[in-house]
Amino acid sequence: MRIYGITGWKNSGKTGLVERLVREITGRGWSVSTIKHAHHRFDIDQEGKDSWRHRQAGAQEVVVASRHRWALIHELRSEEEPPLERLLEKLSPVDLVLIEGYKRDRHPKIEAHRRETRQPLIARNDPTIRAVASDEPLAGLSVPVFDLDDTRAIADFILSEVGLVPAHDRKARGTAPDVPAEGGGQG
Repeated sequence: MRIYGITGWKNSGKTGLVERLVREITGRGWSVSTIKHAHHRFDIDQEGKDSWRHRQAGAQEVVVASRHRWALIHELRSEEEPPLERLLEKLSPVDLVLIEGYKRDRHPKIEAHRRETRQPLIARNDPTIRAVASDEPLAGLSVPVFDLDDTRAIADFILSEVGLVPAHDRKARGTAPDVPAEGGGQG
C-alpha cells in the first residue's frame, strides 16, 4: 500500500488537514484509510458497555460488530506499542494510507505548521518531510511550501508523490488509472 504522513507539533493543524485530505482524495475516487498516533491514553469504548466490561474482565481482544461497522480493540497490557509497520499490516488494502503523527518514522511526510504554536520547523532537519503546509509564508526551505488551507494542491502533491495520477478525473471516467506496481512511490 502507498503511505504518506502528515506530521507536526501539537495544535499545528494535522487532524484538520488529514480530514480535508481524506474528503478530497476519496472524492476523486481513491480509497483511503488512516492511522493516527496518540501520545496519550485513549479509549474508543465506553465505560459500562458490554465490550468495556469484556476488556475489564481481562480479554486481550474484543471485536464489536454491527451491520454498520466493526472494531477490534486490542489491549496491550504489558506489551510494547506496536510499530507502524505492524499496524499497516492490519489494514485492508486501499489506494492510500494517510498517517497522522509518527514524526520519527521514515515514511514521506508533509509537515503541518501554524505560526501560533511557535514551534521550530521539523522540515529543516528531517529529510522525510517532502513539503510543508503552513498558515504563514516560510523562506529558506528546500521543500515546497503550501498554504495550510489549500487542500486541493496538497492532495495533488501527495497523489503525485505516491504515483496515483491522474487522479482528478478517475471518478468521472469510471476507469482505473495506470498505477505503479505494489510499493511504488513509498520513497
